[in-house]
Amino acid sequence: MPQLNFIQEGAGPLIVLSHALGCDLSMWDSVAALLRERHTVLRYDARGHGKSEHVPGPYSMDALADDAAELIGRHGKGPANFVGLSMGGMTAQSLAARYPALVQRIVIANSAACYDDAARVGWDARIATVRAQGMSAVSEGAMQRWFTPRFRADERGAACVAMRRAQLERCDPASYVASCVAVRNIDYRQSNPRIACPTLVIAGKWDEATPPAWSESIAQSIPGARLRTIEASHLSAIEQPAEFAVLVAEFIETS
Repeated sequence: MPQLNFIQEGAGPLIVLSHALGCDLSMWDSVAALLRERHTVLRYDARGHGKSEHVPGPYSMDALADDAAELIGRHGKGPANFVGLSMGGMTAQSLAARYPALVQRIVIANSAACYDDAARVGWDARIATVRAQGMSAVSEGAMQRWFTPRFRADERGAACVAMRRAQLERCDPASYVASCVAVRNIDYRQSNPRIACPTLVIAGKWDEATPPAWSESIAQSIPGARLRTIEASHLSAIEQPAEFAVLVAEFIETS
């Protein structure tokens, strides 16, 4: 297992936060600050991201879920409320299906359960671009997918976007490509119906990377799952952190 960088703060029921592709645990700064008042919040850098170990690829999403399971088992001290966004939401789906004893509840935000052939061609094109030209060649497109035009134009939002762009461009290209392969190859259509824990699915109303219809499909595939929508694009936890944190806290405390 790779060595994962993590931060654990607060006291109370355990919440684990899993970030999006090309981000790191700092993606959760605002949400974690709100949740740690009444919960233990453990957020981590996925393999190949941030300060976690960069291991050779290719990666699989099951391997990323294995990493999360190891982290929860070693540092979480009990079943976790696992919150994942985008790639983190894919990790949540694999984790809940394969390690049911380690999760009490899951939140799947701005994510997907599978990709069709056309979408996989798009992933292949992104992989080829990064291999040939580096991370800066895909950073502008990522910002357009991650945030609404209104957020990008706002003074606070623009500063946040600049920080996220710089962080993405610092990503190791080989690790990013390995993670893209893991994301491209997901298919949870058979395993999601086996997820037995309470599940909340969060969609971004303006999310073009993982459209709301994809979140609806995930919610329909998991027995008893709830669906909520946030006025945001793909990185809803950054664009609307207070609303995101409220949805998570209410779900954990009432389900």
